[in-house]
Amino acid sequence: MPAFAANLTMMFTEWAFLDRFDAAAEAGFTAVEYLFPYDHPPEAIAARLERNRLTQALFNLPPGDWAAGERGLAALPDRFDAVRAGVERALDYAGATGCTRLHLMAGLADRADPAARASYVRAVEHAAGRLAEKGIDLLLEPINGRDMPGYFLNDFAEAETLIATLGLANLRLQFDVYHRQILHGDVTMALRRLMPMIGHIQIAGVPSRHEPDGEELNYPFLFAELDRLGYAGFVGCEYRPRAGTVEGLGWGLGWLTPGLGRAGFFPG
Repeated sequence: MPAFAANLTMMFTEWAFLDRFDAAAEAGFTAVEYLFPYDHPPEAIAARLERNRLTQALFNLPPGDWAAGERGLAALPDRFDAVRAGVERALDYAGATGCTRLHLMAGLADRADPAARASYVRAVEHAAGRLAEKGIDLLLEPINGRDMPGYFLNDFAEAETLIATLGLANLRLQFDVYHRQILHGDVTMALRRLMPMIGHIQIAGVPSRHEPDGEELNYPFLFAELDRLGYAGFVGCEYRPRAGTVEGLGWGLGWLTPGLGRAGFFPG
């Protein structure tokens, strides 16, 4: 069974953000992820991780002005200085939390625009190089256009080609099963083929983005497939609970709260 990380941006929202670390640990998680930590001092987050013995699995580099609709800066030709500053800011948080995987959001841009493509490659190379100095992997995640219209990196083949072409040792693929299914389907075969470049996996029910308890995908099969493929990283639970987070853990994913991720699935 894979090791699961609670996504604290989407889960445990019944609690204030810093209290979600405590709630996740109490529910049985040993790792967490979230979109952004930047509203809180790195020391405050590190303290919550330490007292709950949680591993920080992943977070995103600064995305620009999220409230104003920005969804990353890497593909925006006039925002490279902000990308560089964001890398440095994220490194402060990675150092405090011990996080070894950071995701660079591409932003809203036309993938056919040569200037956007050049900007994206430049940003990826810079971020990967800077993170490599600290022993940190840079992750690229294709995101579907239904959830994020106009997102630059909206194709797994593009991400695969860029990672292979650049050949940077710490540049990896963030394989979100939810986005993969919406964009292309063929999840299992893609996992088998892309596993050597995958640095992190995320899950959610398709099409609802609620608990991964059925709908289009057979998650018990996929979890067993990850074991067969020898995946040793975390699986981020990036889903929106239908109701209460804790209730969804018991009846949504079909795992038992005690010994989370080690108990078997409920039948049926």
